[in-house]
Amino acid sequence: MLARCTFAAACAAACAPLAAEPLAGTLAKIQQSNVIAIGHRETSVPFSYVDASGKVIGFSQDLCDRVIAAVRARTGKPDLQVRFIPVTSQNRMPLVQNGTVDLECGVTTNLAARHAQVAFSTTFFVATTRLLTRTTSGIRDFPDLAGKTVVTNQGTTSERLLRRMNEEKKMNMQIISAKDYGEGRLTLESGRAVAYMMDDVLLAGVRQLAAKPADWTIVGTPQSSEAYGFMLRKDDPQFKALVDGVLAQAMKSGEINALYNKWFMKPVPPKGLSFDFPMSDVIKARYAAPNDTPLE
Repeated sequence: MLARCTFAAACAAACAPLAAEPLAGTLAKIQQSNVIAIGHRETSVPFSYVDASGKVIGFSQDLCDRVIAAVRARTGKPDLQVRFIPVTSQNRMPLVQNGTVDLECGVTTNLAARHAQVAFSTTFFVATTRLLTRTTSGIRDFPDLAGKTVVTNQGTTSERLLRRMNEEKKMNMQIISAKDYGEGRLTLESGRAVAYMMDDVLLAGVRQLAAKPADWTIVGTPQSSEAYGFMLRKDDPQFKALVDGVLAQAMKSGEINALYNKWFMKPVPPKGLSFDFPMSDVIKARYAAPNDTPLE
């Protein structure tokens, strides 16, 4: 009962500054259609993925559910329908831009270069880009990839960084661009690539899905820090204020710490294994002072 009261109070707090404003932009669209379209990932464990029953779950989705509750309150639509739309690294921005997706709740990095196309919420997670490889591969850092085949995900920061590294340092790597984490994992496990470059926490998720997680290790000097935010349309300050308000309230109340422990420090589906991924000082600092500044 207490949790419900706290959640209701959070929604009220997030919506209060907006209550006097007439609805516009995305909120007006949602009120008129009685539908909010949520973009989600299918295999981004533990942020946004589909469980055995077909339900979208994860750390990102738990936070997104709180935004949906606030939208219901703000629009006066308690029976608001939620349409879940799977997205990939390639189509997520176009789907937000063209109105198909109202809010993308996945694992998208807030980059200044993307601000010409979309907007981002307050940061809810910070990752670093590293490598996943077999413990017996001999790969310990990025220079070891010279002349080797490496997989990453198409349309990601990691792909951009890896291709730039390959060109600038003349490493003669063969780079495979996977469409999603499932394809990237299969490319790595089949031996077509010796390493998988992505965000460290997502690589931890890929490792947990392996038949023998202990056979895989995350290595390499971090090449970048990635600030994850929910993606929404540009020039919609009313909707962004609502989303940011929900996230900031979760951070200030400490609710987000409980969600973090649930998804990163305790067993999670599908295998019931724990990530054992303690909260970094960088993440703690973001939660103490919520903001949407890119880490570039």
